[in-house]
Amino acid sequence: MTPSIWSAFRPVARGLAWALVGFAIGAGLTALARVATGSPPWSFELSFTVGYIFALPGWLLGVGLWERWGREWLGRPTEHGPTDWRRYLTFTIDHKVIGVQYLVTFLLLFLAAGALGLLIRIHLIEPVQPLLDDGTYNVVMSLHGIIMIAVAVATIVGGFGNYFVPILIGARDVAFPRVNALTFWLVPPVAVLLLGSLAVGGWDSGWTAYPPLSVRNASGQVLFNLAIITFGLSSILGGLNFLVTIHHLRAPGMTWGRLPIFVWAIYAASWIALLFTQFFAAAMVMVLLDRVAGTSFFDAAAGGAPLLYQHIFWFYSHPAVYIFVLPGFGITLEVLTHFSRKPLFAYRWAVGGFLGILGLSGIVWAHHMFVSGMPEQLLAPFLVSTELISIPTGLLFLSALGTIWMGRLWLRTPMLFALAVIFNFLIGGITGIFLADVPTDVSLHDTYFVVAHFHYTIIGGEIFALFAAIYYWFPKITGRMYDERLGKLHFWLMFLGFNATFLPMFWVGLNGMNRRIAVYPAELQQMNALISAMSLVLGASFLVFAYNLVRAMVSSKTPRAVANPWGARTLEWQVSSPPPLENFPVTPVVDGHPYDYGVPGAVHATVPALRQGVEGVP
Repeated sequence: MTPSIWSAFRPVARGLAWALVGFAIGAGLTALARVATGSPPWSFELSFTVGYIFALPGWLLGVGLWERWGREWLGRPTEHGPTDWRRYLTFTIDHKVIGVQYLVTFLLLFLAAGALGLLIRIHLIEPVQPLLDDGTYNVVMSLHGIIMIAVAVATIVGGFGNYFVPILIGARDVAFPRVNALTFWLVPPVAVLLLGSLAVGGWDSGWTAYPPLSVRNASGQVLFNLAIITFGLSSILGGLNFLVTIHHLRAPGMTWGRLPIFVWAIYAASWIALLFTQFFAAAMVMVLLDRVAGTSFFDAAAGGAPLLYQHIFWFYSHPAVYIFVLPGFGITLEVLTHFSRKPLFAYRWAVGGFLGILGLSGIVWAHHMFVSGMPEQLLAPFLVSTELISIPTGLLFLSALGTIWMGRLWLRTPMLFALAVIFNFLIGGITGIFLADVPTDVSLHDTYFVVAHFHYTIIGGEIFALFAAIYYWFPKITGRMYDERLGKLHFWLMFLGFNATFLPMFWVGLNGMNRRIAVYPAELQQMNALISAMSLVLGASFLVFAYNLVRAMVSSKTPRAVANPWGARTLEWQVSSPPPLENFPVTPVVDGHPYDYGVPGAVHATVPALRQGVEGVP
């Protein structure tokens, strides 16, 4: 191993070493306290929980928080990290590097969760399959679900939000750069805990982790709970950082009415993350205390209330759907307007749609609980509130349709993925109406109809938008162009494979196939075999995607990207590809709307030092 490679991994190695020291201190103190009370010194769940509480600060301090930040607490100068490729493995304060760290980490987790999904589908080729026993199937299903949820929460917001929001508003960085770095370096422990849970039995309660099962099952549940609490802290700090950045660091002339629509999407999602994430964490803490401290929040026999968990959990977890989807809608509208060469249709109504969803997102949670046994007088109000939130969602959908209507559509790869979002989310939205209404939800709640609806909403909406963003901004991030033919091949394999996989799930759900169950009626075997075969096509599409991007990065024949290969108007396309260290040599001046295509003489913003001599900038 060369010195340069060792130096790149040195912060991570130091973080692991400090984490082990912290864990030993926490577990040791726990052992001393237990011995003092006459108990055996080691209890895995309690000792691991306290050890982790001490290990997490050790990891953060070791990986770079001390050198880049902590020294200032004692009046000492902080150190500067590397400026070459090694910066992607360090505690850096450059928002663009942090965005790439998020993207690479969560794309790898996405592929891992996808592999688990394929394992589930292979198991379901036969109605009774010896590949996985029932308990192992539930563990695999649970791990697949929570990793995909984490990917949906953080990939767009943490990746593209971090990279592009400051540039889009004309800022040089986010408001709190070191807090920004902290939010990313909280993520690796989350991945380690989730994957490491398999070593202690995993957990079989699904990503929802309902008690009483989550209080009684294998010790992997403890690792799950600690991972969610840590991830929640990252999400809350990230949301706060975006809100302060957007409020206070906009360039001169960047009024609220001139914000790019993707910034509005991140703004609304950040409010949801800030306001609601702590409820998910609180639910995890309560389950954890029931397991390791002898409390009885959810033990009905001891005066607890199992239904309380569902209320707390869904009070976050339904608004969390909009943390997934709103940034996806923002990307979709961003791509549609640039590749239609038209002003964004009903811009103010679209902004109102984002804010309307933000306002209503906290009063719809209990539609997930129509079959839970909650009081009947709550059913109608939550039915109505769930239907109401379709109105601001519809405004976003109509903005997308109005933008492409009579537009000069440029059907490049980003545009194809953006158009697919409209198609897929239409199916997800229409099928959601059935699940919002009490009579039909009672029949469909525990069936594969819900699985299909959820995947059309999240994968069909957000994940397709994620790939639109990857192809749209890849030239800006890397300075290289990908192969357009391979991009379109990826799109068609993914689009056709996705719809051929999940459309039939509505049918099998209507015909009696229950979700989260390892077996199903034998008469549904042929349709499940078809679904599993199509899921392999969907999986193959990501191999094309990975090959295309790796080839673009390493091949000497890859063409270099100019500053503005799409001829777009927003600020990120007015700097070089990749952007310079602090984005702009001088603060830009915003003169007009970002989407005034076809308006003679319209200029969104000027960057005087870059207007001359940057290839691709109009």
